[in-house]
Order: sequence, then C-alpha cells, then structure tokens
Amino acid sequence: MVFACIRCVAVQKGGGKRGCRAVNYKEDIIRYRVEPAEGTYQEALLMQREKHWNTCANRLYYACFYAVSALLQQHDFSSGKHSGVKAFFNQHFVKTGILDKEFGRLYSRLFDARQEGDYIDFVRYAAEDVEPWIEKVRLFIETVEEVIEKQKE
Repeated sequence: MVFACIRCVAVQKGGGKRGCRAVNYKEDIIRYRVEPAEGTYQEALLMQREKHWNTCANRLYYACFYAVSALLQQHDFSSGKHSGVKAFFNQHFVKTGILDKEFGRLYSRLFDARQEGDYIDFVRYAAEDVEPWIEKVRLFIETVEEVIEKQKE
C-alpha cells in the first residue's frame, strides 16, 4: 500500500508518514473530504446528461455526504454509518440554525433516494424526480464549504 501526504510530496510504502512535513492533520482531512464533493457533483451532471437518473441521485447524495463529512470532521464528530452522519448533521448544524432546515430536508431526501435507488428493486427515478435537486445540491455544497471556512476563523 502506498500513502501520500496531501500537504507535501512525501510518498512512502507501508504505514505511517515518515518524513512528512504536514503540521495540521485535521485541516488536511477536512480538505481531503471536501475535495470529492465537487468531483462527485460533476459526475452527477454527467449522469444527468446521459439520463441515468438513479446514478445521478446517488452522486448527488455522495456530493453532499462528502461536504457534510468535512464539516463533521471540523467539529470532531465521526460516524462509521451514513445514518450517523445524517444524525450528527441534523443535530449539530440544522437544528442549531447554523444551516437552514431546507438543507436538512434535502440531505434527508437524498439519503432516502440513494437507499431506495441502490437497494430496492424496481425503483427507477425519472428526470422530474432528480433534476430539481441538482441546483439545490450545488448551493448545499457551496454553503457547507462557506460554513467550514467561516468556522476556521
């Protein structure tokens, strides 16, 4: 297995970060979790163009999930389950008013859509189901990233 440090070019085999010059691991993890949000959102747009609606819904959910994971990491919250991530997000960021309740509803709906589309037989989303979420997810990611930046100060 090869490990690469995000902040420096140290690459090594095996465990650990020998020779790594990174000084702020937590900041690196937050950045590492935010970065896939944009790429995954772009994947959703590709799936929209190809009219693969279940996969588009999946990628929209994961784009939000990566952004939320970064936000939780910033506050030292962690969960090994998607339902736990959703619960922490709602409890600590939506119910407290840090993020609008509409974002909580969107994240919950995408969570359900991903579960249904991925695991329940005969669930097929259509354009009218998924397309309304696309711009909302863009705003969700941007807003979560703004909260992360603001709370660094």
